[in-house]
Amino acid sequence: MDIQVYVASAFSKNGQGGNKAGVVFMKEDLTVSQKMDIAKQLGFAETAYISASQVADYKIEYFTPKEEVDLCGHATIGSFAIMMHLQMLDRTKYTIETKSGVLDISISEGMIFMEQNKPQFFEEIDVAEFSSSLDLTQIDEKYPIQIVSTGLRDILISIKNNEGLHALQPNFDEIKKMSERYNVIGTHLYTFEDDRIICRNFAPLHDINEEEATGTSNGALACYLFTKQNMKKELYVFEQGYALNSPSEILVKLDCDSNGEIQRVFVGGKGYFVEEKMILI
Repeated sequence: MDIQVYVASAFSKNGQGGNKAGVVFMKEDLTVSQKMDIAKQLGFAETAYISASQVADYKIEYFTPKEEVDLCGHATIGSFAIMMHLQMLDRTKYTIETKSGVLDISISEGMIFMEQNKPQFFEEIDVAEFSSSLDLTQIDEKYPIQIVSTGLRDILISIKNNEGLHALQPNFDEIKKMSERYNVIGTHLYTFEDDRIICRNFAPLHDINEEEATGTSNGALACYLFTKQNMKKELYVFEQGYALNSPSEILVKLDCDSNGEIQRVFVGGKGYFVEEKMILI
């Protein structure tokens, strides 16, 4: 059976770079093994499968080459970028059904924002636990290492400077073991350079050694900086993908109540159509 697949790049910067994802409109039912097979053949970090929903405008399922995950920021942005390309959208507000719940999507001037879950803050991790996976001399201990989630659990790690961030040569086998131990997607590393926030993301447990752009990870990072480090911004801009020669830009907006508590998290960016192909399963 031939399956029509679209490829999008999400969180692109200046119309280039970004993180590629497969997008499949489910014209017929596909089994879990078939969805996995398509994702493996495409070889991207995630592939999105779009179908009808009883509770939202669309239902989206997300598969890595290895397994299904509850949510994926860049595959969601990529899905709506493809729908824009195909002129399927006539509104600025949509809802999607995911395994992380029903989430809002808003579109404005080519920018696609997706809602994430309210942040959850989990345990802090001692820096010594990374002695076999990262160069400890590059870790900035002013910022506690912590697990945070706005849909997927990530370990957030501050690095002293941009040079140190991109000089890192992680031990992916050790990061995989730590990801299993703490039940996280992976590690999200960040650093500051003037007013820039630059990131790298490692998720070898899910067969993704490094990812060009990660929406859920940066949503979690914005909430961490806002809540735990008192870094208050109306709009957070995260840069990622330079180590993979695919510069990406991820935007995060936080809606807070009168007490300064985060009520809603929106991760956004731009995306573009890359190609259309047929996959035989």
